Amino acid sequence: MKLVRVIARLNVGGPARHVVWLTAGLQDADCHSLLVAGTVPPGEEDMGYFATQNGVEPLLIPEMSREVSFKDALTIWKLYRLFGRERPDIVHTHTAKAGTVGRVAGLLYRWLTPATLLGRPRQCLFVHTFHGHVFHSYYGPLKTRLFISIEKALARLVTDRIVVISEQQRREIHERFGVGRADQFVVIPLGLDVHEFSGWRNRRQLFRDELGSTSDELLVGIVGRLTEVKNHDLFLRAVAILKDRLAEEKSRLPQGSATEQRVRSGRVRFVVLGDGNLRDKLEAQAQALGLAEDLIFAGNRRDPENFYAALDIVALTSLNEGTPLTLIEAMANARPVIATAVGGVVDLLGEPAAENQQGRYAVCPRGLSAQSNDAVGVAAGLFHLIENSELRTELGNRGLEFVTSNYSRERLLDDIKALYKQLLERGAIQVQYAAQAIPSSPESRFKRS
Repeated sequence: MKLVRVIARLNVGGPARHVVWLTAGLQDADCHSLLVAGTVPPGEEDMGYFATQNGVEPLLIPEMSREVSFKDALTIWKLYRLFGRERPDIVHTHTAKAGTVGRVAGLLYRWLTPATLLGRPRQCLFVHTFHGHVFHSYYGPLKTRLFISIEKALARLVTDRIVVISEQQRREIHERFGVGRADQFVVIPLGLDVHEFSGWRNRRQLFRDELGSTSDELLVGIVGRLTEVKNHDLFLRAVAILKDRLAEEKSRLPQGSATEQRVRSGRVRFVVLGDGNLRDKLEAQAQALGLAEDLIFAGNRRDPENFYAALDIVALTSLNEGTPLTLIEAMANARPVIATAVGGVVDLLGEPAAENQQGRYAVCPRGLSAQSNDAVGVAAGLFHLIENSELRTELGNRGLEFVTSNYSRERLLDDIKALYKQLLERGAIQVQYAAQAIPSSPESRFKRS
């Protein structure tokens, strides 16, 4: 099985990790995998180091990046030439930009051949994974409608399977926005190395020591790129509301009581982990909200096994998500989570068991959820978690069990390999014919198995 995997850029985030894990994991006697990636633009951290750590050497196309530009035509041409040289059985694209240029190149590769005149286009299957989507909260109405139209066309013309990472995402992309046919979709959840976080209890104090945080302090963290769709503005506004409420609650306690002393000794602090184009703006906002002494911008870090273990609560306030790796990693560390109910977050947390504060937030089996852009709701949910240590422990344990059972890297690799084999078996006669009739190029980096 000869595979070419395409992603627009290996920037900080779940998709970059995902494609590296798949490329490394599907590199054996049954599979030959090539990862193709574009350029990480200024202002974003390059995760090329993660590929190197996992023994993956991506083939770089410098003209391919996130933004739409005239360079996309050159990217399509280079991908078309690459497909002609490598002659893959399957091309698998990831994220919107790579999905567009990769499948347009695939359309050309499939049909621009003399054999097309005899009704025999090149035999290559195309799979696309939506890690999230850009159908809302990214661009204006006109641009959004254009992108939806492009996705509908690509799904119809050149896509054999559409992979989504949660059932909620499938409903949103297919039923709400009308992309693809029902029989094209397959739900394959993310996977990660859950064993990486198994010793979280022993690492709790490592990152806290860097922050100068004592063991009795409660740390609330948010992890993600500092960009518009992650909506850190909401997190900061919620923290400001929460800070006022905590001060108000403390003022009501009887002076000198045991409860009053315990509350005053247990300080709550907040940590923003990540970097991006909005950092300066968010730091200024935190200053204006009076959070300078309570909130730390810790920047990008490469030790999730340490910083998740140090946090007592993990928050996510995005406007749009696929299935956020942030929450999965938090759960793998038995951390309780609170998140806005967007995209695949709903599937991670489970159906709400109860609503509180006039419906401002909901307690779900594996975390708390709040409505998008509701700072009061997020603040109320955070307060509820801060005040209930037993609930934090219960949610953390449930999340850990859920992730361990459903989001292992081994399960991800098995699911993807099974999908590929199913696709190839459906077209086995054509694929075998193509393998025999077309000699392997001496320029190819891989041998046909």
